[in-house]
Order: sequence, then C-alpha cells, then structure tokens
Amino acid sequence: MKFMKLGSRPDTFYTAESVRTVSSEISSDLIIEVKGTKYLLHKFPLLSKCLRLQRLCSEIYPETSQHQVIQLLDFPGGVEAFELCAKFCYGITITLSAYNIVAAQCAAEYLQMSEDVEKGNLIYKLEVFFNSCILQGWRDSIVTLQSTKAFPLWCEDLGITSRCIESIASRVSTHPSKVSLSHSHSRRVSDMSCNGTESQRHKPMTKGWWAEDMAELGIDLYWRTMIAIKSGGKIPSNLIGEALQIYASRWLPNISRKVKANRGRTSESDSDSADDVSSKHRLLLETIVSLLPSEKGAVSCTFLLKLLKAANILNASSSSKTELARRVALQLEEARVSDLLIPSLSCSTDTVYDVDIVLVILEQFMLQGQSPPTSPPRSKLGFERRRRSRSAENIDFEFQESRRSSSASHSSKLKVAKIIDGYLQEIARDRNLPLSKFIAVAETIPDFSRLDHDDLYRAIDIYLKTHPDLNKSERKRLCRILDCKKLSVEACMHAAQNEKLPLRLVVQVLFFEQARAATAGGKVADLPSNIKALLAAHNIDPSRPPGTLSTSTSIRADDQWSISGLKSPKSRTSTLRMKLAEDDDLDEHDMNTDVTGRHSKFKAFCALPRGPKKMFSKLLSINRSDSEKN
Repeated sequence: MKFMKLGSRPDTFYTAESVRTVSSEISSDLIIEVKGTKYLLHKFPLLSKCLRLQRLCSEIYPETSQHQVIQLLDFPGGVEAFELCAKFCYGITITLSAYNIVAAQCAAEYLQMSEDVEKGNLIYKLEVFFNSCILQGWRDSIVTLQSTKAFPLWCEDLGITSRCIESIASRVSTHPSKVSLSHSHSRRVSDMSCNGTESQRHKPMTKGWWAEDMAELGIDLYWRTMIAIKSGGKIPSNLIGEALQIYASRWLPNISRKVKANRGRTSESDSDSADDVSSKHRLLLETIVSLLPSEKGAVSCTFLLKLLKAANILNASSSSKTELARRVALQLEEARVSDLLIPSLSCSTDTVYDVDIVLVILEQFMLQGQSPPTSPPRSKLGFERRRRSRSAENIDFEFQESRRSSSASHSSKLKVAKIIDGYLQEIARDRNLPLSKFIAVAETIPDFSRLDHDDLYRAIDIYLKTHPDLNKSERKRLCRILDCKKLSVEACMHAAQNEKLPLRLVVQVLFFEQARAATAGGKVADLPSNIKALLAAHNIDPSRPPGTLSTSTSIRADDQWSISGLKSPKSRTSTLRMKLAEDDDLDEHDMNTDVTGRHSKFKAFCALPRGPKKMFSKLLSINRSDSEKN
C-alpha cells in the first residue's frame, strides 16, 4: 500500500503526569483538551497553520494568564488525529496512508489548515496524496472507504466517500492487469513511497477478482458501491450474482443457529442484543435482495432459497419474501428438495415446514410459460406470400424461438413435478401437516407434468402411515389426486395390498393390474372385446409397456416397496374381501334403514361410484366366462 511522509524533525512528544507535551527550550503557553487528554503546546507553530485555533484564542479566551485553555470536545478523529496535525505544525515527521488519511483530512478541515492560512498547508498536501495515490490504488481505495464509516457526515461533506466509490466502480470494470491492486489478496503492507512500483505476484486473474475485497465493506457502503458498478453496465449479471453470494456467505452465516441460540436466552439484556443483531441481519438481507440482478440465472436457485429461508427466520418484510419467491419460481427446475424445506416459525401453526411459501412459489411458477400460437402469423397480402422479405424471416425466427422456449417451459414443468413429488414425501412425515395443504401442493402440478404417479403414490402412502387417524372420507379425498393409469407395475402390486387405501382405489388398481397382465408380451389381439372397450374408454394403449418405477428422488429404506413378499391372486382376493367387509362396517351408519337386509358385500359394491362398479362387474363376467370354458 502507498504512504507519504511529511516533516523531517524527530518525534519529541512525550507524556508527563497524564499530560502530553513536546520537549522544547521554550515554555508552553497553550493548553488544548481533546477527548479528555491535555496537551501543553506552543501558540506560534499551531496558530500559524490553524485558523480555528487563531479565532478561539483571540475571541473566546483573552490573554489574562500564562496558559490559555482551549477545549475541542467534538474533535473528529480523536487524540490520534489531533496529534498528527500538531506534529505537522511542529515539523515532526508523520506517515500518512489509507488507514489514517480520512481521520487526518477531517481533523485538518476542523482546524481549518487551508492555503488561506499558509501555503503548502496540510489540507493541500492531503488532497494531493489522496487524488494521486489513494484513488489510484485498488486496495487503498477499499481501506479508505472502510474508514469513512467512522466519520460519515464529514466524509460526505468533503466528498471522500463518493470519490472512493467512483474509483472502485471504475476499477471493477477494468482488467486486473491495468489496476494497481496494492497486494489486495496477500493483505501485506508494502514499504514503498507514493511514486514506487508494486509487485504483481499476488494479482488475481479471475473475472470476479474484486468480490472478495468488496465483501469487507459494511452494508451501506457496499450497497452504494454495487449500485455504482451496476449502473456502469459493463459487468455481467452473473458476476454481480457471484459477488452477492460471497457477501452473503460472509455476513449471513448460520442464521438459523444464531436465532435458536438467541431464543434460548431469557434475560432482557440478552433479548435486546439479540433483537439488535436480528434487525441488522434483516437490513442486510433486504439490501442483498434489492441488489439481485433482474436477469434469470444470474444467481443459483439454491442461493435464492437460502435467502428465502433466512428471510423467514429473520422475519423480513413481505415485499422481500415475495420478490424472492418470484425469482425462485423463474428457475424452480434447478431447485433441490432439501432447498424447499423452509422451516416454519409461525405461531399460528405447528407444522415443521412453511408450506405456504412453497405454494406461493408454485403459483408464480405456473403463471409462466404461456403457450405460443400454434402457427406463425400469415401475411394478408398475396404478393407478400410469394416474396420472402426480411420481415417475414424475422417473424419465422421469432416463432421458432417461441416454440423453443415453450418446449423448454414444458421440460421445466416435468422437472418441477419430480421435485414437488419428492417434496411431498418429505412434508408427509409431518404429523401436524393438514390434509388440505398436502392436497393443495399436489394439485398445483398439472396432470401432464407427471409422466408417472409412482412418487406421488409414495408420498400418499407416507402420509397415510404418518396420519393413521384419517377417516374414510379424508382418505378418499387424499387418493382422488392419484391416477391409477400412471402407476407402474411395482406400484400397482404394492397398492393392491395396501390396506390403508380406499376400496374404490384398490378396485381400480386391480382392474388395471389384470389388464396389464392380459397384455403381457404386447399380444393385444388375444384380449376379449369387453376389455378392449374398457381400455379404450379410459384412454389406455395396451401395446405400450407400463412405465418403470421412478428413481429421481432418494427413498428411505422404510419407505421402499418390496415385491418379494407379494401375495398370490387368491390372497389378493381375500384381501379385497376383507376390505369389502371393512367398508361394509364403515358404511353401516350411513345406510338407510330400508336396505339393512342386503348382503354386506352387495352393499359395499353398491356404495362404489358408477365407474368402478362397471369395471368390477365386467371383471366378474370375464372370470365367469373363463371358468365356463374350462
């Protein structure tokens, strides 16, 4: 880093009985008090360079005693800055660098050490060093800007802060080889003068070389500097995003742990300090959100969701949460299931995870990707059809681009469906999760986005295991979101023996399972005509093999399906009979008194909806015809 030396005399200041003085043959005639420290000094060297001290001595304190006393209670920079100015007045050697130039400038301005008092005064020398050396070095500008936070009003009035920000912003857009970095990454202080040259051994060569150094700034200065960098328009949005991630990782680490630790404290002082820390973190987070680039993909979806988790924990403003949810929705296909598990801190609900914010994200995601027109707009005039103009080519190009973006939107919805089904499996383990919220999340995904329903069935199965107290109507409502036609063979075999499922769903699964068994090997011609008609009525292509079990999400060992212990068809029939009997017992209180004499199996069969009754009756007719042939 650059430095400047002024003066040539040795340092003769010393402390005697808690008073700072300077060794001299001439007795002192001036006492100056600065922040509780007394200085025994001489009028001539000080008053010849400090206009403020001249006025104070002549107007406020008349010469009636040997020592005149001047109190500088609001002196900027404190004792160190005053002693620096005093030594300059005595001609004692002082060293100036980026670490003390701000305090020296504020102190010199306070004492009015300008050119009007004496040529070559301290303000002039500091200004020359600041413009020619400090603002020309990267590290020097960063350190100087950091030190301005101790004197915000003074630095704003003197233009120190704004000039440092402009210097930093201009060097960010410059190649590192053309910037005097001042050993920014080695953090060493170089022993060279203002006109010296610096080694480039530690010069960073990456495009985002500036982000680490800027992460040392406080949030207010960082925000102003980033605004200046973004307004230049020369830095790509992805580099802005990387810089924000570095800054967030520096100042927002382990927010959840800190909040949990603060909640365990009971004293009022600890509570107040915890609130202060949370408010600072909240301000920092909301500032980072305001700096996020508008371009999609400038920051990762994982980073956005981490910010959303922190916003939830810190109780950030609703506008910040909404903005983060909107940005997450733009690139939701990049998310991971673990990223969406946002802790719930609401006092009105006991759920483990915040499902409402995920619903907001899904709603924002589904509002995107409006389908483009099916054909490009045609020209109305005949001669324009015969001649391919440049505008027509542009229309075709835009149409192709829109079709390409539409297909990308469709593929992203397929990915999001897999992610949400995995998310449903995680939140299904929450005993306090209401059924309505589980169904709301599942129904947000359109039907065409789920190529198979195996992951959805696994989530439903987990929810049924975790919530054994669901009544019959609730289980029916839960399973209504499941499509049996999109279950794989393995899932169907598991569902056929799942005693927690409603009877109607089991009947549908048995039907499709028997239909698949009949179409094994792709011999569609051997199917009976009534089965073919049923398959056609339910839009099932018997020549298409059933989908395999999805492996896109990680499955716990206790949630995996085993086929080794599957029962025989006879056993499955007995299971169905047991479920029919259970369904009969459940429906006894709902049946009218005029049908009490009916057989229990017949009552359960009549309680089925119209579609399953037809399927079940046709299955019975098939079995009877096969037995008659035998």
